[in-house]
Amino acid sequence: MGRLELRVAVRGQRSVAVHQYHQGALRVLRPHYLDGSGQVCYVMVNPGGAYLGADLYLVDVEVGDGADLLLTTQSATKVYRTPGSFAEQRMDLRLGEGARLELMPDQLIAYREASYRQRTSVTVRPSSSLVMAEVVTPGWSPDGAGFRYQEIRLRNEIRVETDEGTDLLVLDNLLIRPPAGDVTGLGFMEGYSHLGSLVVVDARVDQALADELHALTAGHHALAGVSLTRPAAGTTGLVLRALSNSTGELNFLLAGCTNLLRERWQGQGPLNLRKH
Repeated sequence: MGRLELRVAVRGQRSVAVHQYHQGALRVLRPHYLDGSGQVCYVMVNPGGAYLGADLYLVDVEVGDGADLLLTTQSATKVYRTPGSFAEQRMDLRLGEGARLELMPDQLIAYREASYRQRTSVTVRPSSSLVMAEVVTPGWSPDGAGFRYQEIRLRNEIRVETDEGTDLLVLDNLLIRPPAGDVTGLGFMEGYSHLGSLVVVDARVDQALADELHALTAGHHALAGVSLTRPAAGTTGLVLRALSNSTGELNFLLAGCTNLLRERWQGQGPLNLRKH
C-alpha cells in the first residue's frame, strides 16, 4: 500500500508545498521549477517499481487558490500479474479559485494477466484550470501478442464546486477487458494497440478550441476524436481520445495539444520534464 498527500499554495511569486505526507510505496521528489512562471513541479515515485495484486495506492492533492502545480511520475506505471485481486489507485484532486493543475504521468503499461483499476475524482472551482493526460499500452508477453492483460478500468469524475453546491461536469469511464471479447476490432480499438486521453477543464474551452485540437492531431499516425461537455457554472470540459500503435506517437500528440494550451493561456514554453 502507498499513500501520498500534497497541498500546494502561493508564497510570494511561487507555488510551494505547504503540506506533504507519504506512507509506504509512494513519495515525491524534491520540487523544482522548469521556468520563471512560479509553477512548481513534483515527481511521484513508487520505489517498488511496479503495481502487483491487491496493491492499493491513495493520492490526495490540493492546489490552493491561485496556485500552480505540474505533477508527473518518475517513470511508467507498470502493472504485473495480479493473481487473486486487482491493483488499484485512487486519486482525489481539489483545485481552488484560479488554481491550475497539469497532471502528466508517464504511460500505464499492463502486462500479461494484469488487472488494474484507477479512479480519479476531481473537484474544481469555476475559475480553475485542469489538464490531465494518460497513455495506456499493453506490455510485453512471451508469445509476442498484445492485450494479454485481464482488465483496465479508468474512471475520471470531475465536479464543479460553487457556493451553491457541486455540479457533475465529466464522467469518463473506460473499461478494456480483453478476455471478454475481441477489443482490437471496429467500434473499440479499431486495429490499434495504444490509447491516449487528454482531459481539459477551463472556462476558455469552447468548440473553436476543440476544432483546433482535432486539427492538430491530423499530423500524427493516430485516430483521434474530441468531445465537449455541457457548460457547468461557467466552465466546460473537453476530452480528446486517440488510438495509435506507438507510445511515442501518442506522447508527441498529447504534448503538442498541451503545449498549445500552455503557450496560449499561460505564456509558457513547451513542456520539458527532463527525465532522460
